[in-house]
Amino acid sequence: MSSAFEKLNFILEKIEDIESFKTRYKNIEELLNDTMGYDATLMSLLQIGETLNSLRNESYADKLPIKGTYDVRNFIAHDYEGVNKAIIENIIRIELPKLKEVIIHINSK
Repeated sequence: MSSAFEKLNFILEKIEDIESFKTRYKNIEELLNDTMGYDATLMSLLQIGETLNSLRNESYADKLPIKGTYDVRNFIAHDYEGVNKAIIENIIRIELPKLKEVIIHINSK
């Protein structure tokens, strides 16, 4: 079983994976319109949601967007073809940088 610290670092790795995917395309729209880029991004988001959910009993859980990320994970897992690309784009542009900052702050303590 992974420690909470290892789980947080795994989430950071998945965020960095998505950041890496972005650099291979002109913009996020192009990333999400490419089948491989889209699939890889959704898989990373699914893993982030699953891992964050496993941290729900940690003392710092209230600082993490556990419910929202797990809801996204469920939507990806159960309605893959119905995923709204605009929502995914918002997550990539706005939510992931905030999550990364929070995790870095938690890890620095």
